[in-house]
Order: sequence, then structure tokens, then C-alpha cells
Amino acid sequence: MTILGVDAGGTFTDFVCIDAGAEASFRIYKTLSTPEAPERAILAGIRGLGLTGKLDSGDLHVIHGSTVATNAVLEGKVAKTVFITNHGFKDMLRLARQARPALYALEFEPIQPPVPPEFCLETGGRIAADGMIVDTLTEEDVSRLLAEIANLQPQAVAINLLFSFMDDAFERKLEAAIKNSDLAVFISRSSAVLPVYKEYERGIATWLNASLAPIVSRYLSILRDQLRGCSLQIMQSSGETIAADKASDLAVNLLLSGPAGGLTAIQFLGRQIGNEKLISFDMGGTSTDVALIDGKINTTIEGQIERYPIGVPMVDMHTIGAGGGSIAFVDSGGMLKVGPHSAGADPGPACYAKGGEVATVTDANLVLGRLLVSSALAGSLTLSLAKSKSAIKALGEVLGMCIEETALGIITIANEHMAKAIRLISVNRGYDPSEFVLASFGGAGGLHVCSIAEAMQMKQAIVPVYAGVLSALGMTVADRGRQFTRTVALYAEDGVAKNLEEQFLELAELGRCELVNEGLSRSKLQVKYSADCRYRGQSYTLNIPWSNLQTCCTAFAVLHKQRYGYDLSAGIEIVNIRVNVIAATKSLSLPLHCSKGEYDKCESIKVYGSSEPAKVFNRDQLQTGTEFEGPAVVSEYAATIFVAPGWTARVDQYGNLLLSNKAIE
Repeated sequence: MTILGVDAGGTFTDFVCIDAGAEASFRIYKTLSTPEAPERAILAGIRGLGLTGKLDSGDLHVIHGSTVATNAVLEGKVAKTVFITNHGFKDMLRLARQARPALYALEFEPIQPPVPPEFCLETGGRIAADGMIVDTLTEEDVSRLLAEIANLQPQAVAINLLFSFMDDAFERKLEAAIKNSDLAVFISRSSAVLPVYKEYERGIATWLNASLAPIVSRYLSILRDQLRGCSLQIMQSSGETIAADKASDLAVNLLLSGPAGGLTAIQFLGRQIGNEKLISFDMGGTSTDVALIDGKINTTIEGQIERYPIGVPMVDMHTIGAGGGSIAFVDSGGMLKVGPHSAGADPGPACYAKGGEVATVTDANLVLGRLLVSSALAGSLTLSLAKSKSAIKALGEVLGMCIEETALGIITIANEHMAKAIRLISVNRGYDPSEFVLASFGGAGGLHVCSIAEAMQMKQAIVPVYAGVLSALGMTVADRGRQFTRTVALYAEDGVAKNLEEQFLELAELGRCELVNEGLSRSKLQVKYSADCRYRGQSYTLNIPWSNLQTCCTAFAVLHKQRYGYDLSAGIEIVNIRVNVIAATKSLSLPLHCSKGEYDKCESIKVYGSSEPAKVFNRDQLQTGTEFEGPAVVSEYAATIFVAPGWTARVDQYGNLLLSNKAIE
């Protein structure tokens, strides 16, 4: 069998191909993305890897991380959707949580609601907080709703009735009525998408799922048709994969599809090298994702995209608009700024010579000598130093600085943006970054890894093998699975332990049945349990692994003290229980490193800011155990690494580049 991981990013689409025989062999490929039709870049990669002949053989297994859902939300190009809720609550999405994004703005401009008021419909069928029926759902309610929906002509319908997580009978009745009508719409009900308390967050998740479903379904239909006989799975935001024919029904679970692959790969790498305390640093062409792994990948239900809270489980990471394509500019106050806007893949940075004239982080690295002029991005895209200098010179003239000083300023500002992001997921949560190893990947990460580690006082960093396509690698080793959630709202008191255990077992069986219905073998399913806990009176929760009630409460108190600096004598409440049902993938190991040649001599180049020349290495030709000191530039097919002065680099048995800061003992 051949396994193909595909990560379609904003600038590049990355591929990792594993021929899974007795000894797995790995191949990588990179091509420019085609955002207007992402499947075109995927097919180009399949051709480039020589896999076209396997499309009809049934021997090609594709796992895909897609930005289709993410881009639709960011660009506001979601499907026209009707939102149905109970009488008196049609303004639920407009009111939101009353959080003002600009607290001191004197002329506050209200945020536009995600669904126009005329598309928010009200109905009966209301459940009270105790589960009792307050207002029944009548046939007249249903008939009126069907007529209103037909008049509005939406592409999708989102159903979010109060307390439907306790009793979803009314939501199911509405869903069945719409399905049995002549309305050709996608339907999402909150009790299927996010069956937990907090009607606003549940409503946003349901609206997102409904409004993304037509877009995701259309794209996956095209992709399945193009890939014909291949097995196709889609990466979910939680780090597990889902069958493509099920993915459009849960489109809201795909919003962090690509970045989740990177974290999965870093966890896989950590287990290979025997170090699972890692801070991941994924710098691509458009954005940078950072996350902390302390033995496991953390997930969160408090993620956000644009201004919308995402209540579904997703990997806990922080994303900023700083990447290789981030645009540098001088603001109205004469200050140099970098990002969040990106030059993207087309026209791209000035050095791409595709018509782009604005200076970017990539241009700055090229001018400073950290990125080689001879580099061929994506295997074929040659770089123009003259174009980079011209773009940066224009900025320098405004700032009164030379080209090199301006380029260094761009890099310094970009580095500070990324270091700040790492502080948010480490220091601000009670973790000391110096106790972790910085794991850098993405096409641009290696150029900044030493500077970021120095800013965080981290002694060690690692640039993994296949760093430029690591998210695609993560997709090949991700488990198949789903997460299932239920609100229980029970205080941790005597007598509730048995109730909780019974509900965990019931939810686990529900999850097993779902995955068995998707074609997975029950005997291969594994179950992991966790609970969302809080002190009485609090609004937000911490997710704690579950083995029993006492252990869970103790672990919660410890984590709360670490995260917030205090604990309380108040009782603990178990708000939600969560069950993660997975089918583990076949165990893979990175192949032992085998260099593709040997150096007769080492070229040297001038790097701005260094008093000594930088050595230039081809990563493919570095042998296991090779050790050298910075400054050095290490070039590879899908990325470039800059080893800064004061750092030592060593190649381990898998080909990973281990970096050590000599200044920190």
C-alpha cells in the first residue's frame, strides 16, 4: 500500500509519500497551491510523484489536510444559511457574549451578525433547563417554517433549540420535516454538531457547520471524482482523520485541518527521539502556528476563527499572521510593520519575480544571505535577489536606513511577533519554555529557529527531517477517530461517581457504534476519557484526563494552580464528559538516515551581521553524527535552515538536525 499525506496550505501544497512495505520508504514533494481550485495542486503532486498509475488500483491511500473550510470563513464566502431557534431568541447570534473587541474605541462599530436578521427564524419546541417541555413544537410551527425557508431560498439550515443537548426530539422532528420536504438544503442540528450547554457557542458551531457543508461537500465531491479508486480521509481539527464521505456532515471539524497535521507529526517525532516536551513552531508562507506538547497534544473547546468561538474540539494552538510571505510596510506614523497581510503564492514575495513588488520576510532573508539565491522553492521556483533588494530599498528610503538594516529590521519584528505567540502558550499558562525543546518546521521555520529559541531562553531546538512538509507527514501517521461529548453538570460529591462512570460507558458505546458504522473494526477501537471541570461559580473549564472521580479532581486542582496561580476551596463541578474513540494507524518509524553523498569541500558565503563567513551545507549530504557550528546555512528540497553564530548543529540517526545554544548551560 502507498500512503500519501497532502497538506494544502495558503502558499504551497506539500506531499509525503510512504511506500509501506517491510521497510517503509519516504518521498516528499512540494508545489505551489492553487487556491481557486485546490484539487489541481493535489493532482500535480500526484503526477510529480509518479503515482498517477495507482489512482485506479485501490493501492493508494490519501490523507488530506484542507484549508477550504478555513478560507471560506476567513473570506466570508460561506453558504447562505437559515438559523432556526426558539421564540424570543432570534437575536442570539447578534448579541453574542457582549465582548467588545476594541474596549476604548469611542466610536464603536457593531460587528455584523453572522446570519442576517431576516434569515433567523423562530419556532416552538422549547425545553427548560430541567428538561421539561415549556413550549411544544406543533404541526403549524413546522408548516410555517417550511414556507419561510422556501421563501428565503437558502443553501443550508442550522437548527439550534434551547437545551437540545438534554432532549433533541424537537430538533430531530424539524430535521426530518425539512428532509421530507422539497427543500434542497444541507441541514445541521446542534444536538448532532455540539451537544453541550451554552446556546451561543453551540449556535455558532451549528451555523458554521451548516454554512460550510455545501462548500466542503462540493470540493470533496470533485476531489473524490478526480482520485477515483483511492481511499480518501480528511484531517480533522482535533488531530484525527475522518472518511471523506462523512467529512462534509461535520465540516466545522475541519477548520484547523492542516495545522493539526503538524502537531501530530511533532508528537510522532518526539516519541521517536525520546523527548515529548516540545514547543512546535510551524512557520509557513502565510502564517505561523505555535503549540505546546507536554507528553500529549492538548485540545481545546475555546478556539476561535475570525471573531467566532469554535466550541468543537481542536488542537490547542495559537496562530498569527507572520509567515515567509508576510508583507513589510511603513505605517502612517513612520513605523516599520510586518504582517498580518501576506503576498501569498501569487504574486508572492518580490523575489518570486511573478509581479509582486512588496517586501516580505522571505525577501529580507534573501537579502541578509540566510536564504540562498540558488535555492529553488517547491523544487522549481528560482529566486531573484535583485527584486528583493529593490522592494526593500523602497522601504529603507522611507525609513532612512540601508537595505541590509531594513531587512534585519523586518526579521527582528517578525521574530518578536512569533516569540510573543510562544509566550502566550507557555509562560502565560505556567510553563517555563527553557524546559522544552523548540521543534521548528514549515518552509520558513528553519530560517528563524535560532532567533526564536534565543528570545525564549531555550537551549535546544530541533529541525526535523522533512521539516518543510512536516504537516503532510503528520497526516500519514494520524489515527482515525472522532470525539463525542455530553453535558452532565454534576458536582463532584459522594454518590455521583457511579453516575459518571455509567454515562462515560454509554457515550463510549455510542462512539464505537458510530465508527463501526463507518466501516472500522470494533476490535481495533481504543477509547480515551476526559472531563471538563471547573470550580463552582466559574464560567470556563479545564479538560482533565479521566480514570476516576478522585484522580480527576486532584489533577484539576494541580492544573488550575499551574495555569492561574491559585486554587479554591470551592467544590468542583464536572461540566462535560468527553470520549475519544480512535482506530490507531499501523505503527510507522522514521527510516534511519542515509546521506546521498559526501562533501569534498564546504562552500562559504557572507551573511549580514556575522563577522565570519557562513558555511553552506546540502542537508541530503550530511551524514549521521555530522556536527558543525554556526553561522551556517543548510539547504534542502523544501526548506532552508540558518544556524546562527553561537549555535552547534548535529545530525541524529534519523536525519533530524539537533541545535544547541552554546551560550546557555
